[in-house]
Amino acid sequence: MNEERSFPALKWVGFDVDGVMTDGGLYIDDDGLETKRFNSRDGHGLKMLVRSGLRVAIITGRRSGVVTHRARELGLTEVFQGVADKLAVYQGILADGGLRPEETAFAGDDVVDLPVMTRCGLSMAPADACAEVLSRASFVTRARAGHGAVREMVEHVLRGLGLWAGLFGRYGA
Repeated sequence: MNEERSFPALKWVGFDVDGVMTDGGLYIDDDGLETKRFNSRDGHGLKMLVRSGLRVAIITGRRSGVVTHRARELGLTEVFQGVADKLAVYQGILADGGLRPEETAFAGDDVVDLPVMTRCGLSMAPADACAEVLSRASFVTRARAGHGAVREMVEHVLRGLGLWAGLFGRYGA
């Protein structure tokens, strides 16, 4: 687990939200307004994935205007919210996009993510995912969810595609 790997066929990367892109906490005020805390470096990493030409998606069980706003801000156009059956959505993505499972990666943190994680080519999880997910993920971050885990996943994917080093020219490094 977590060894450097090559993923030359990878074309699509999906992410759960709560517990992967956020710390999993739900902040709801007295009026029912929900807020979430996102990590800015995670967000920049997601933008790098999009710029690299990969399809990047969100598949989440909850429905939230905050997620819609964040996805728009990051340039993510494949956003599936209120999903009770993540596997059905994933299978639809495969069929509609002409993708094979080995051309996909998915990041999850809880047992509801396992049906997708056990079928995709690269399964990823934050360090604080549940034990069942950690035992099945092919890449586990050092960082906790919402605290740089997505950025680690992005770097792992971009290194596996041979694209990480080439990104530094864009930043003058």
